[in-house]
Amino acid sequence: MHNILLTGVNGQVGFELKRSLQGLGTVHAPGREGLDLTRPDAIRELVRALKPTLIINPAAYTAVDKAESEAELAYAINATAAGVLAEEAKRLGVPLIHYSTDYVYSGEGSQPWREDDAVAPPNVYGASKLAGEEAIRASGCDHLILRTSWVYGARGKNFLLTMLKFGRERDSMNIVADQIGAPTWSRSIADISAHIVAGRPDWQGVSGVYHLVNAGVTSWHGFAEAIFKLAAQRGDKVPTTLAAIATEAYPTPAKRPKNSRLQLDKLRDTFGLVPPSWDEALKLCFDTVA
Repeated sequence: MHNILLTGVNGQVGFELKRSLQGLGTVHAPGREGLDLTRPDAIRELVRALKPTLIINPAAYTAVDKAESEAELAYAINATAAGVLAEEAKRLGVPLIHYSTDYVYSGEGSQPWREDDAVAPPNVYGASKLAGEEAIRASGCDHLILRTSWVYGARGKNFLLTMLKFGRERDSMNIVADQIGAPTWSRSIADISAHIVAGRPDWQGVSGVYHLVNAGVTSWHGFAEAIFKLAAQRGDKVPTTLAAIATEAYPTPAKRPKNSRLQLDKLRDTFGLVPPSWDEALKLCFDTVA
């Protein structure tokens, strides 16, 4: 049984991980008041007090556009804190599971990204997450870096909840249709992570980067269409018009990648795990959304 330190418990993935990890050991899940990730000394103090046998770090600064003007804070949480957790994991001789993003890639082209493809973050958020990955690797600890994308769930700020809100308020909407990726349910991430933990009595030889997203791809426009189809089936008000637009028609402070496709072969070949398709996961998630 593990003694697990779980960060970011109030976030989308952290909240689901707290549930999924039950039965695998004792889960210590301090909120922001119990673990300030902007204070390296506080991180070290907590880890040394708890002496975990496994550290899981879904905590992140995820405000992609705000990161352009809050780079210092983004790097403090996404890079420095991740590095400190990795250093403490190495000192204790325990593994670290860390979550990263498709935004470490350039977002160009149309082929699914492989874990060993060259990285070239298009924005500050992606650069800060890449810096965290590099700090973890530099620590020498046993680690899994799980890159995911387009995360949504029944809580927090995400595309699904935003669409449902706007659908009740608006008769027409414009949605970007030339960015392609995999909408990924936070519970899918948590459940697959728990399966990995349960199946790894020995972490030797598996350290590295893996992609963890729901299978299949769509556009943001296609994701919105699927959301409103399910919403209409249960009687919610939805827009009568959903127009497809280009990225250039919806400018944002941070550049968004057009190609967020992530190949899943390595996850399957190493751990024998295949995530559910994005549309099936969305249907399951809908049952949890008010």
